[in-house]
Amino acid sequence: MTLNLTDQQRRIVAYSIPVLAVFAALLFGAIMLLLLGANPIEGYSEMFIGAFGSGDALIATILRATPLLFVGTGIVIAFRANVINIGAEGQMVLGGLFTVMAALYLPSMPSLIMIPLVLLAGVIGGGLWGFIPGWLKAYLKVNEILSTIMLNIVAVQLMSYLLRGPLIDPQEIERGTRIPQSARLPESSDLPMLFGSDRLHIGWLLAVLCAVATYYLLWRTPFGFRLRAVGLNEHAARYAGIPVRRTITMALTLSGALAGLAGAVLVAGSESHRMFSDGSTLGFTGGAGFNGIVAALLGGLHPLWTIASSLLFGGLIVGGQALQRAVQVPSALIVALNGLVVVFVVAADRYRTMLLTTDGRDQQIIDEGSMHGGEDATALGSVYDPAPKGTHSYDNEDL
Repeated sequence: MTLNLTDQQRRIVAYSIPVLAVFAALLFGAIMLLLLGANPIEGYSEMFIGAFGSGDALIATILRATPLLFVGTGIVIAFRANVINIGAEGQMVLGGLFTVMAALYLPSMPSLIMIPLVLLAGVIGGGLWGFIPGWLKAYLKVNEILSTIMLNIVAVQLMSYLLRGPLIDPQEIERGTRIPQSARLPESSDLPMLFGSDRLHIGWLLAVLCAVATYYLLWRTPFGFRLRAVGLNEHAARYAGIPVRRTITMALTLSGALAGLAGAVLVAGSESHRMFSDGSTLGFTGGAGFNGIVAALLGGLHPLWTIASSLLFGGLIVGGQALQRAVQVPSALIVALNGLVVVFVVAADRYRTMLLTTDGRDQQIIDEGSMHGGEDATALGSVYDPAPKGTHSYDNEDL
């Protein structure tokens, strides 16, 4: 498909497509509200007010968006390497478990040491859970979609075992209630609050810094160039001397590490300052492991745009609850509305990336890459990104 547009016009249209997809989803949601006898104007007004209409609402939206941004940024790293990480839920769980163990089993330390320590523990836990499918994908050709989903199930069972056994709150045993939750973490591990708030902690600031750092990593470092080259065409990257298997493994490890950091922030920044389970990952993550994928796609698989998309999607989740209360519609409608956003954003993504190709030469290279195993390479950026200094010294051995 050829459009008579300049490069700048193509980019403007391409980057507006996800926003248009959200509006299309909201339009279909309005039809659903009408069918249920509700006023969509009133409903959407309450949704906006509930998400952004006051200081408390904005804080609730930011808190909901924080894990989405961590996960979404990690998803960007994985997708840029043309690997799909569906395991952020499990990676968040491992990050949370490692955080709890670090806080409870290490000697009491001042906050200046304890806070970085528990956050690092979350990074290690999530990174480990991302390394496993990354290594299996790179060295044994195991489909990463299957391996990450199955590891989510393993993570759930591990969480249930630990929170009902070794990590259970001793007071739960004394009372005989045995609720699967950890003890309250030491106060030295509590994340500092921002602007004198009693709810808004530094987790959002850390998430934004991670997104900015990821942008620098992907577009300003030799490793980022190698990672994107592998995502665009694995065979061409290997021919150029790029260690493909090592790069794929590292991409999923970094993706898991950021999801693990999200889990650490959920534990150390929660109001209860403990980890609990309802027998599923959703009770702990709130679905951020899956919603983060949508935030990344809505942000065009760009870490900086993912900041805005995480806020938007967090607002949809928080505002959706206000909409439900205002117009008295079933909670299933809110789930369906979020699902519509997912469907429309994903469906529009391929057209967006097609617009980002500047001419037929780009499309030909992308099509050839897809024929040789680089499926969906159009979603991963331009093959004409400049190579940063230092990329000429690639290691020829793919270890």
